[in-house]
Amino acid sequence: MADGELREPKAVLFDLGGVLIDWNPRHLYRPLFADEAEMERFLLEVVDPKWNQQIDAGRPFAEAIRERQAEVPEYAEFIGMWFSRWKDMLNGEIPGTVAILRELKDLGRPLYALSNWSAETFPLARERFEFLSWFKRIVVSGEVGLAKPDRAIFQLAARECALVPGRTVFIDDVQTNIDVALGLGYDAVRFTGAGALRQALAERGLLPGAR
Repeated sequence: MADGELREPKAVLFDLGGVLIDWNPRHLYRPLFADEAEMERFLLEVVDPKWNQQIDAGRPFAEAIRERQAEVPEYAEFIGMWFSRWKDMLNGEIPGTVAILRELKDLGRPLYALSNWSAETFPLARERFEFLSWFKRIVVSGEVGLAKPDRAIFQLAARECALVPGRTVFIDDVQTNIDVALGLGYDAVRFTGAGALRQALAERGLLPGAR
């Protein structure tokens, strides 16, 4: 085996939301707010990313929602929708990325996923998106009690999926997660669109094209 082949990444580790699945709370809340700026304040200050990350890391929706409703009662109804209307935050597949995933599958590339996602809602995604069955293993943050960008969840994914970071391409749309992955030795690619991703994978010899 040539030395270049030894260095070539052999597995692909995908993020899900923002890469393969268009999850965005704005799909739910935009029609409910008369003022766009108020909606953005609500998403930044009430159901903020750190609060949602607690849910992704395993905190029960009911507990997190009840606490936040008590803190911000004027938005109690909208906070409750974070779970009761969670499905409305899903807007389908990211254009073009699932086609790339299918090509990788058809080429026999080992496919894994590492996603910040609540264990309570991930079964709903499995029901809706058939392509999730293409992965050999999906590490879901809410199921393991850790969430990106914690280094520990990347290390856990490597153990659970038997990955060698230096021979694994990690794909995520969040730069902080990319930085942590790079620090752990993964070949990390920031997702900005299907075209750029296809080119990056072709350059790594994982898809036909430029090498």
